[in-house]
Amino acid sequence: RAEKPGARLQHQGGQPQPPDGSPRQLGGRRRPGAWLWGSIPAVLVLAMWAYHACTGGFSVGGAAGAGLARFLLEMVQMLPVMFILVGLFDVWVPKRFIERHLGSGSGPLAILWMVLLATLQAGPLYAAFPVAAALWRKGTAPRNVFIYLGAFSAAKIPLLSFEVAFLGWQFSLLRTTVTLPVFIGLGYLLERLIPAGFTPCPSAGGPDEAGTPVL
Repeated sequence: RAEKPGARLQHQGGQPQPPDGSPRQLGGRRRPGAWLWGSIPAVLVLAMWAYHACTGGFSVGGAAGAGLARFLLEMVQMLPVMFILVGLFDVWVPKRFIERHLGSGSGPLAILWMVLLATLQAGPLYAAFPVAAALWRKGTAPRNVFIYLGAFSAAKIPLLSFEVAFLGWQFSLLRTTVTLPVFIGLGYLLERLIPAGFTPCPSAGGPDEAGTPVL
């Protein structure tokens, strides 16, 4: 009499086996399934929630959530304005003008322009990255892009005003006069370390294989 496929179990060592030969029972007990391993994190999270709910220990999580909300609100307020300004910069400022004043053949005056641009700009550090990408795309020398980022992180006027208010103008003047030359030197050093044809990101419009910045 023909049996249905999979109806007959194979016996190996006295233990019933499924047709595919994979054991499903060990010592009369079923092996833990994937549902068990997936439920362990859920149980742990539920236990932690119950503990903190009973002890009132949600203050740290609440503070973290409030900080995240403030950070997201800051990004929503800052980034659209920065992208609009970068778009206007791309349209209004000719590429030849940037290459002549800030390109590879520019002199020390380009450093002054980069420092002034960084000090007069407001906002957090991530707001400087779209501007740096636009400068790169327009033909600014890599050293000047690095100098701009360094000066932005250390010598912005809003940052200096808070620093003077809390630490005094002597400290602020000493720190600025020490850090700016360091960033300038790092800009020249990093430019030498960058390989030919390096592009930081395809969307940034970096140099192509010939080393010419791409629009």
